[in-house]
Amino acid sequence: MASITSPPNRRTRQRRNGVLLLLGPFGLLFLLTYIVPLCYAVGLSFFRERFEGIGWDGPKLVFAWFDNYSRALTDAEFLAGVGRVLLYGLIYVPLLILLAISLALLLDSALTWGRRFFHTLLFLPHIVPGLVASIIWLYLYTPGLSPLIDGFSSLGWEIDFLGDGVMFSLVNIAVWGALGFNVVLIFVGLQAVPRSTVDAARIDGAGELRIAFHVKLPQVLPTVLVATLFTIIGSLQLYTEPMILRTSGDSPISNAWTPNMLAYTSAFNSNDYHYAATVSVLIALLAGILSFAVTRFANRRALR
Repeated sequence: MASITSPPNRRTRQRRNGVLLLLGPFGLLFLLTYIVPLCYAVGLSFFRERFEGIGWDGPKLVFAWFDNYSRALTDAEFLAGVGRVLLYGLIYVPLLILLAISLALLLDSALTWGRRFFHTLLFLPHIVPGLVASIIWLYLYTPGLSPLIDGFSSLGWEIDFLGDGVMFSLVNIAVWGALGFNVVLIFVGLQAVPRSTVDAARIDGAGELRIAFHVKLPQVLPTVLVATLFTIIGSLQLYTEPMILRTSGDSPISNAWTPNMLAYTSAFNSNDYHYAATVSVLIALLAGILSFAVTRFANRRALR
């Protein structure tokens, strides 16, 4: 007896089509703006230009295998740039996340009358483009122009924001611009914490500080980890702020101070697009490794 196969459920088919319709534009943009450029950069990194003879015929494109990667991993400028970015991240990421958690918990537990005002106040710097923010802070860091430096000088504090303290100046710019977004992100997560759980903790005699760190914070840990992941990726893309601050005459920042700056200089100053692509791929690989580590840590925490 022949088996009779029923047609697919109409509702399931409509749901599948709806999902494809919604995800299709995103998938296409993701492919064109991320996957294709990444694959192109990887392809460029395996080639280099070589002159033959006296070079009248111009450079010839030759397959270089892993020569560009070997060059990058032994390049003192690249390694020093990676070290600076990692040091920047070690200062910037914990500082930003701790401040964001503290302010979000504060807004959730107190100041009920002024939440919207403080949300707006904290979020405003995030609206300012990074280029504009860097120019503003360059003015505030420049001696003879900055009222900030004049105020510190009147107190007897001489701070070299563009010299030895340039790393902390960069961290300050980044924290100023990203703090509000992360506060709002974590605060939204805190709103999902059941009020009954908080009320039960209060009935048991827990104070506000204990409720914040033992009741609320564990329940918004996934949100905190997402904010940490975005912050780590952003710290590896350090480019705009040091590029602006290096315009100061006394700044120690060179045109290869970070890997992104080295990639830009190699591509558009030295016309070495293959080496620039190699540096970009290595930074993308480093971002992927750190992202995987944070995601793995978050998954382990979620399974506990």
